[in-house]
Amino acid sequence: MLIHDFDEVVNRRGTECKKYDTFPPDVLPMWIADTDFKCPQPIVDAMVHRAQQGIYGYPINTRKFNQAVVAWEKKRFGWEVDEDWVEFTPAVMPAVVYAIQMFTQAGDHIVIQMPVYPPIHRAVVNNGRVISNNQLCLRDGQYEVDFHDLEKRLAHPRAKMMILCHPHNPVGKAFTRDELQRIGELCAKHHVLLVSDEIHQDIVYNGHRHFPFASLSDLHRDNSIICINPSKTFNIAGVRTGAVIIPNKAIREVYYESIVNNKAYGRTVFGTLPFETAYNECDYYADQLMRYLQGNMTYVKQYFSDHIPQIKVIDPQATYLIWLDCRALGLPQKELNKLMLERAKVALNDGDSFGSGGTGFLRLNIACPRATLKQGLDRIRMAVNP
Repeated sequence: MLIHDFDEVVNRRGTECKKYDTFPPDVLPMWIADTDFKCPQPIVDAMVHRAQQGIYGYPINTRKFNQAVVAWEKKRFGWEVDEDWVEFTPAVMPAVVYAIQMFTQAGDHIVIQMPVYPPIHRAVVNNGRVISNNQLCLRDGQYEVDFHDLEKRLAHPRAKMMILCHPHNPVGKAFTRDELQRIGELCAKHHVLLVSDEIHQDIVYNGHRHFPFASLSDLHRDNSIICINPSKTFNIAGVRTGAVIIPNKAIREVYYESIVNNKAYGRTVFGTLPFETAYNECDYYADQLMRYLQGNMTYVKQYFSDHIPQIKVIDPQATYLIWLDCRALGLPQKELNKLMLERAKVALNDGDSFGSGGTGFLRLNIACPRATLKQGLDRIRMAVNP
């Protein structure tokens, strides 16, 4: 079995890397959700071999793409997916946008759960739809769903869709089977289509599980669109390739109209290849990544507890994005951001960007070598406790 070196420090500056080249060289980026780990070697080898052919013309669509998705969902989550349910999309957020455009109208309500990944807000608003916020509730250090409020929002006559961030970014929530059952039952009861963003499905910590939403029952299967992408697990976000899984044939046929309308059906030579290679050959990497991230997460929690107790870590159940409760510092959000960027010289995500419930919080990306992680935490400690 191949062994990946997650301790290797790779210099990404000057490579048109959004994570690093957005900031001056003295700032350590620990923000956007890509990792600082090299891709699995089988992906590198496949890409190099293909590049050496020297011709990159139009590719045909093959079943290998669908088969890779089917194989991954079966071996990682025990979900039996039919090849016909799978469709290529140019990443997850375009897939969400296509669903919004085809299954809702301007002025319709779309239920989301703030604080949540900012492009989800923008996808709703930019398409002329109305955000209906089922606010996640922080209780005893963990986030919970307010089901009473959720049903009220789903029962609204203009509510047509719910977008579930599953696992949840930024709060690191892995929804339980019971929570997903209840969400699915309420959506079906009120005829609201569920779109599940499962891009972080592989990043779930010990003691928790990821349940593909559509795998839970016929009810869930027939009223959902599942969006996946290996980009977070294998650090291939730049190839812009994802997939949707839509078991319901009627929904699938309507959805495909949007792909045709947006001419989004053209697959890319260097998009589908790493996607398929990741799911077919790189189980070992996903397993080793999770062990490494588990160690990083343990290190982070202990570090803040020992050295920066004013900042509380929301114990993550999933994702490599840590939600930091900085409210005890007593700083306005603008000053909190300034403290990290200008004094600590660490780039984190502004909690306010995630919407309601984000004020006083920051998001920290821990998917980096341990040495980089220690450097970043040391900088934060010295800024908070000079």
